[in-house]
Amino acid sequence: MLNKRIYSFSLLLLLYLSQGIPFGFQVTALPVLLRQFGISLTIIGFSSILALPWMLKILWAPMVDRFWIKKIGRRKSWLIPLQSLMFICAFSASYIHIASNPVLFAGIIFVMNLCASIQDIAVDGLAIDVLKKQDLGYGNAIQVVGYKIGMLVSGGFLVWLSSYTGWQYTFIIVYSIIAIPLTLLIFYKETLLSYTQVKHITFTDVMVHLKNTMSSKGILFIIFLIATYKSGETLIDGMFKPFLVDSGFTASQIGLWQGVYGMGASIVGSIIGGIISSRFGIIKGLWLTLIFRLVPLFGEWYCTTIVPSQTVVILVTIAEHLFGGMLTTAMFAFMMYCVDSVIGATHYTLLATIEVIGKSPGMWFSGLLADTIGYSYLFALGIVVSFIPLILMVPIKKFNNTTYVR
Repeated sequence: MLNKRIYSFSLLLLLYLSQGIPFGFQVTALPVLLRQFGISLTIIGFSSILALPWMLKILWAPMVDRFWIKKIGRRKSWLIPLQSLMFICAFSASYIHIASNPVLFAGIIFVMNLCASIQDIAVDGLAIDVLKKQDLGYGNAIQVVGYKIGMLVSGGFLVWLSSYTGWQYTFIIVYSIIAIPLTLLIFYKETLLSYTQVKHITFTDVMVHLKNTMSSKGILFIIFLIATYKSGETLIDGMFKPFLVDSGFTASQIGLWQGVYGMGASIVGSIIGGIISSRFGIIKGLWLTLIFRLVPLFGEWYCTTIVPSQTVVILVTIAEHLFGGMLTTAMFAFMMYCVDSVIGATHYTLLATIEVIGKSPGMWFSGLLADTIGYSYLFALGIVVSFIPLILMVPIKKFNNTTYVR
């Protein structure tokens, strides 16, 4: 049992890591790569459309729950072909001269993003299938940490390595990494105990399950919680870097503090958040991390009331990423705790879409608000908004034992 558990955790970690590689490469490494080969800024700007599959996941999520092959497995039917196609794409990219074939290269990155976005649905479904209630915190720590490591590898390490080896050799590392979970998948024995329950599921069945779920008692509180849990944080984070620039810090300093210290703290925080959710329970873990998250938000607001020193900024930055990472893992564990396992992939993707949509407006309007009311009042507003999810937790705790529970 222990070996199967470790095997499952290792497989989930490597799958999340591998699917973080295409997105991390596309948002961080690709603009650098294209500019080095003389590609215009206009084209580089439009290259962000390569991430479109991630925004449209909910459209094909029902297919992942509906179509699968019994002899292969409910999730492996999707994971093995998708992981194989990503391997082929990375292998092919290592032989393409980017300056001569930028469109072909971009097309390969698009296909990798498409595969990774669909795979993300299937991996979430696999996690829902295999993780027990007490493992949800650990499992979601693996999810967040694995994905962040994948983005760090492709968006940070490979950019650095390319200056020594060239870009084509970096893809050898990419497809070598992708090959590891692909190998584990081939030998992984997926439990098919739920097959009789879902083998005849149709698109209509998926919609019926979603409708029943969305009519559950307390569902509106849960939706608003997922949509607002980071609204205040994004109001502040969207303008904290410009605030640091206006405070006289250099781009290299901000990049080091945010990109290195911050990301390291975020990964540590994600692990701690998983431990808290598993040790104290999903609901209590979410309560604790929502409260802890207020600490760095007050710190960022405090910076606007003084002339911040490097030490203060570094401490606030580390705290913001540490507690933000804890909360992200706790929320993802809560979302996975809430899903209907029959349509786990679709249901979780729907909740994840609500999460993305909910926190986006804070980022969109943070600049307008900063111009209108200033940094200090904006950050204070972000703190006030961050109390909303704590208020929403009160009725959710009351409904916890009666509805919306796996």
